[in-house]
Amino acid sequence: MGSDDGLTRCSWARGAPELTAYHDAEWGVPSRDERHLFELLTLEGAQAGLSWLTILRKRDGYRRAFAGFDAEAVARFGARDVDRLLADAGIVRHRGKIEATIGNARAVLALHEAGTSLADVAWDVVGGEPRTNRWRRLADVPAETPESHALSRDLKRRGFRFVGPTTVYSFMQAAGLVDDHLVGCFRHGAVARG
Repeated sequence: MGSDDGLTRCSWARGAPELTAYHDAEWGVPSRDERHLFELLTLEGAQAGLSWLTILRKRDGYRRAFAGFDAEAVARFGARDVDRLLADAGIVRHRGKIEATIGNARAVLALHEAGTSLADVAWDVVGGEPRTNRWRRLADVPAETPESHALSRDLKRRGFRFVGPTTVYSFMQAAGLVDDHLVGCFRHGAVARG
């Protein structure tokens, strides 16, 4: 878990500067910002079948392609936008994932129209407070949990796509609903403080 700068990190955060920066500054920091949560849900869905490093390297492309993750703007995308996005090398060119992002933007707006938010729905599954786990090895960290199954079911019921329990657990980790930094990592327990 060591590194050149003397800090002990989760083992997945080594090997590429993008991974280290994401791990150190963002992963696991509690977020209730709708735009940020929509972005994380999109990126986690896009990652299915690919490496997280691939997605991080395309993150700016995603922000450009999907209007900075403004759900209102993305919800207005139509067939012509899908065709444009399928030709955009700055993102993962997968029709299902692109269409899911547009549909998910519409689902976010439907939540707002119903008087709730993606943040409310997501944080409800952990009782509104981040959970700090105490994993010692990467192999100990689960790929999914009862909470990720519950949130996955709820999101699907509300019209979201590409939100299976494994993708949702990755989203929960990224958005800080759970702190899955290993106990030896310098960020374990610190992420709740930002």
